[in-house]
Amino acid sequence: MATSTQPRLYKTGEKADITGYYDFVSYVDGSTTPAPTANERTIYLTRGETFPPINSCDKGAYWRLR
Repeated sequence: MATSTQPRLYKTGEKADITGYYDFVSYVDGSTTPAPTANERTIYLTRGETFPPINSCDKGAYWRLR
């Protein structure tokens, strides 16, 4: 059985299973623009909270635990 060394990506709408800081990785639609604002690039979620979209452009995003 192979195991992945890649950190898990979380998608807008999913629930956080770990409390911590999460960094923006990319948009769900594959686009790269517009760039998230500085205060949107890192979020803090507690376990059970829902991953948000990037509010400045209302796009879904992928997030990675720091």
